[in-house]
Amino acid sequence: MHKYIIRRILQFIPMLFLITIVVFALAKAAPGDVLSGERLDPNIPAEVYDMRREALGLNDHITVQYWNWLSSVATGDLGTSMQYTGRSVAELINARVMNTVYLSLFALGVTLAFAIPIGIYSATRKYSLFDYGATTFAFLGLATPNFFAGLLAIYVFGFMLGWFPSQGTVSTVGLSGMELFLDKLKHLVLPGFTLGLASTASYMRYMRTEILEVKGSDFIRTAKAKGLSNHSVLYKHTLRNALLPIITLLGLEFGTLLSGAIITERVFSYPGLGQLFLTSVQNRDYPVIMAINLILAITILIGNLLADIFYAVVDPRIRYD
Repeated sequence: MHKYIIRRILQFIPMLFLITIVVFALAKAAPGDVLSGERLDPNIPAEVYDMRREALGLNDHITVQYWNWLSSVATGDLGTSMQYTGRSVAELINARVMNTVYLSLFALGVTLAFAIPIGIYSATRKYSLFDYGATTFAFLGLATPNFFAGLLAIYVFGFMLGWFPSQGTVSTVGLSGMELFLDKLKHLVLPGFTLGLASTASYMRYMRTEILEVKGSDFIRTAKAKGLSNHSVLYKHTLRNALLPIITLLGLEFGTLLSGAIITERVFSYPGLGQLFLTSVQNRDYPVIMAINLILAITILIGNLLADIFYAVVDPRIRYD
C-alpha cells in the first residue's frame, strides 16, 4: 500500500502540469484582459493602461506568462491579483476557502445522512409506495439545476416562510462562541441543501441499485441459509459490498462539490471560492483563476487516492502492492 501511495503521488506531478497548461491556455483564449472592458475609466488615457499592461506582463508571449506563473507557484508564491491591486492571491483565497470547505462538508453530510438510509430502505422495500416516492424525488433532484433549486429555496424558505437567511455567512458582526456557530450553521442550511441535492438524488439511486444487486449474490444466499438474521445479512454482508461503488464516488465528490459551489455561492451571495472564481473570470484575473483551478485539481486527485485507500479497507480482497 505504501508503495502504491508514493507511486500515485508521483503521478500527480505530470497530471497537475498538464491541467495547468490546459486551464491557462483556455483562460488566455478568452478575449480581453483585466485592463480592458467597459469598467475602465474613459477619462484615463489609453497609454496609462498600456503601461500597466506592460508592467503586469500581459504583453508577453503566452508561454512566457505561463512559465513566470509556474515558476512562482513552484516556490509557493501564487502571485498577486490583477483585479484587487496590492492583494496576494493567497490572501484572497485564505479569506474565503474555509467558507467553501464548510459549505462542501455540510452538503456532503446532507448527502450521506439522507441518501444512504433512504437508498437502503428503498432497496429493502422494493416497489413500495416509499420506493416510488424516493425514485420520484431522485429524478427530480437530478433534473433540477442548482441555480433553480437555489432560487426556489430562497423564495420559499427565505422570503415566504422566513426560516433561514438566504445571503452571506453571518447575520451581524460581533457574534462569538456558540451564538456565532449556530448563526453560521443557519446560513449554511439553504446553500448546503441546494448544493447537496443532486448528489443526494444520485447516491440514493446508486445505493438502491447496489444493494439489490448484492442481495442476489451467492454469498448472500449462503448467509441466509446459515440462519443469519435479516439485519445481520443486510448490515454485515450486503451493505459492506454495496458501499464499494459509493466509496469510489466519494473520492470525486468533494472536488465536485467545490466546483458545484461556484453556482450555488453566486445564487446565495455566499463569500467563498466559487464567488471569487466567477468574479475573477469576469475580470480576467488570471493568477486567481489559475490558483483556484489548481486547488480543485489537487482536491480531486487526493480524493481519488483516498477512494483507492478506503476501497482496500472496505474490501480486504483488494491489494495494491
